[in-house]
Amino acid sequence: MLNEERRRSIIECLDRDGRVLVKDLAEKFRTSHVTIRNDLEILHTRGQLHRTHGGALPVESGALVDPSLREKEELHREEKRRIGEAAAKLLKEGQSVVLDSGTTTTAVARVIRGFRQLTVITNAVNIAAELAGSAIEVILTGGVLRENSFSLVGPLSEETLRRLSADILLLGVDGFDVSFGLTTPNLLEAGVNRVMMEISRRTVVICDSSKFGRRSLSLIGPPTGVHHVITDSQISKADLRGLKQSGIEVTLV
Repeated sequence: MLNEERRRSIIECLDRDGRVLVKDLAEKFRTSHVTIRNDLEILHTRGQLHRTHGGALPVESGALVDPSLREKEELHREEKRRIGEAAAKLLKEGQSVVLDSGTTTTAVARVIRGFRQLTVITNAVNIAAELAGSAIEVILTGGVLRENSFSLVGPLSEETLRRLSADILLLGVDGFDVSFGLTTPNLLEAGVNRVMMEISRRTVVICDSSKFGRRSLSLIGPPTGVHHVITDSQISKADLRGLKQSGIEVTLV
């Protein structure tokens, strides 16, 4: 069997079964695990599947799916905790920091309460509440409240941000396609996130590995606008390679 014939057959298996495993494919095609892993990496790079540890899954197409903050809180809790701790280590006293809305940025807020001289700019009502009572100065943007995410969005939020400047942005995303960019399901949220990137000297994307290989409806920005990514060690080799080829610093937790 030719390489391309085998790869087409892999896609057929994926469409039929909903997932594929390296060991099963190696047995089916009577070839090595190394060859199958290489096939999966190539198909992942083409956007035909999403590489996972030990196999692959179909590319997710839920561009309009916009789960609530409470629903997101139940997913990948341990990974988000570790990512939050790693992100907090990037911050220094005296800095101005932008935290967008989301469960991973909320994890950061829970870690940084001990800072004494930090200014946090956020459009997330719940993050402002997390930091209330600490020594951190909190600047909460105005805007229209999105019930799903507890975030403030729209022209008022964007105008407030444009009057400010930040040392670093810690940005959570719903999707990160390394060839396309950062995405979120909501158009207004994407607009606010773009302005956050514009006013920040450094953009750090903080997201668990499940966000890679996914595209939501609204583009926030291209990978070239990102300086650093913090994610968990389950990220696929193809995505990790793509990030590094784009000149993005990567921290795995």
